[in-house]
Amino acid sequence: MSVSGLSAARLICELKDWKATNLELQKILYIAHMIYLGNENEPLIIESFEAWDYGPVIPELYQHVKGFGANPVKNVFHSVALPDQNSRESDYLKRTVDALKNAKASHLVGFTHREGSAWSKAYSVGKRGVVISDQSILEEYHGWKEARQK
Repeated sequence: MSVSGLSAARLICELKDWKATNLELQKILYIAHMIYLGNENEPLIIESFEAWDYGPVIPELYQHVKGFGANPVKNVFHSVALPDQNSRESDYLKRTVDALKNAKASHLVGFTHREGSAWSKAYSVGKRGVVISDQSILEEYHGWKEARQK
C-alpha cells in the first residue's frame, strides 16, 4: 500500500529531528521509493517523481516546503497523518533514513544524478513536468543492486 509524499516526508523529518533540507528530503524519499519498488514491486509513494534540475522531485512536496530554501524543514505537516508506524512503508522509510544518516546532500545528489539513473534518462535541461516512470526507477534499482553485488 502506497503512502503520500507528504506523509512520508513528515516521518523522515521527524526521524531526522527536523534537520533535513528540502533537497535532502526529496532525495531520501526517492531512494526509499526506489528500494521499496525494487523489493515489493509496488510504489512506496503515491505521487510521481519528476526530473528537475536538482534531481527527482515530488512537486506537491516541493511546493509545501519550498519556503525553507536550503534550511532544514520545520514542522509544516500538522494536518498530515504519519504512515502507520507498524507498516512495511514506515519500516522502509526508517531503514533508508538510518542508512543515509551520515550522507551529505552532495552525496545524495551524486547518487540520483549518476549516469544511467532514472533521473538522468528523464531529465531535460530547463523542462519541468517530466515524470520519471516507476518502470525506469525499477530498472535503476536492478542496475544499482547488480553493481553493489560485484
